[in-house]
Amino acid sequence: MRISPIIEANELLKVYKNADLMIFDASNSKNAKANYETEHIAGAFFVDLNTQLADIKSDLSNGGRHPLPEIENFSKTLTGLGISKDKHIVIYDDNNGSNASARFWWMLKSVGHEKVQVLNGGLNQAKKYNVPLSSKAENTKIPSEPYQIDKWNLPTIELNEVERVSQHPNYLIVDVRDQERYEGKTEPIDLIAGHIPGAINIPFTENLDQNGLFLLPNELKIKYENIFGEINSKNIIFHCGSGVTACHTLLALDYAGMEIPKLYVGSWSEWSRNNKKIGKLQP
Repeated sequence: MRISPIIEANELLKVYKNADLMIFDASNSKNAKANYETEHIAGAFFVDLNTQLADIKSDLSNGGRHPLPEIENFSKTLTGLGISKDKHIVIYDDNNGSNASARFWWMLKSVGHEKVQVLNGGLNQAKKYNVPLSSKAENTKIPSEPYQIDKWNLPTIELNEVERVSQHPNYLIVDVRDQERYEGKTEPIDLIAGHIPGAINIPFTENLDQNGLFLLPNELKIKYENIFGEINSKNIIFHCGSGVTACHTLLALDYAGMEIPKLYVGSWSEWSRNNKKIGKLQP
C-alpha cells in the first residue's frame, strides 16, 4: 500500500508514540539549531542541511551550494542518526516543508526508504494541534547494522545536460524560486541574478494554500498536468537556488500521485558560477 508523502498533524498525534516512529527537525532558517534546542516536537532529532544533507565544496561552481553527499557518507549519516530501514520517518521544518524537510524526504525516498513523510504545515501546524513539544536533548540509539545503500534512485541531471536541453521544445525546465529572483530583479544569495534560458517559473509557494498547507492532491495534479501538457515526465527538470526548495515541488508532485521528474541539484547556484548564458526578462 502506497504511503502518502504528507502526514497531517492530527495523524501524527495518533502515531507519535509508536516504537517505529522517528521524527526529525530539518529546519535551516537562521539559528535553526538554537531554535530546535529551545523548542522541538517531543522526541524529534535535529538534522543539519549543510553538514548532513549536503557535501559543500570550497568551489561552489562544483555542484552549487548544496550538492548531494557521496552515497557512502549518506549511509553513515543515516546510521548515525539512528535510522534503520524499518523506521517510520516524519520530517518537519519551520518553513512549510521547503527548507529542508522536502530535501531530506527526497534523499530518503531516493535511497529506497519506504515509510517517510513530511509534516504538513511544519512546526506551526504541530503547535496548532498541540503536538507535544520539548526542549530536552534527545538520545539517539545507533542501529546494530549500518544503513546499507548503493545509489540515488530518483532521477537527477547534471549541468552540461541541462545546458544541452535548456531550450529544446521537448523538454521543460522549471525554476521554483521567487518570481523576482527568476526575473533577475533581485538576488539575495547567489552572485548573479537571472535564470536558466528557457526555464519557466513556478514558485514553490504556489503548492500551498493561504494557511501554508499543501493544496489537495487533485488540485496539484490538475495544476501541474495543465503546465506539463504533453511533455514526458522524463524530460521535465526542476531546480531552485541550490537543490533544496525544488524538492518541495517534487514532494507536491508525489503527493498528487504523479511521477517525480528530474532534480537539477546544482541549480542556479552552480549554473550562475559557470559562465553559462543568463536569462533575464526584458524591461
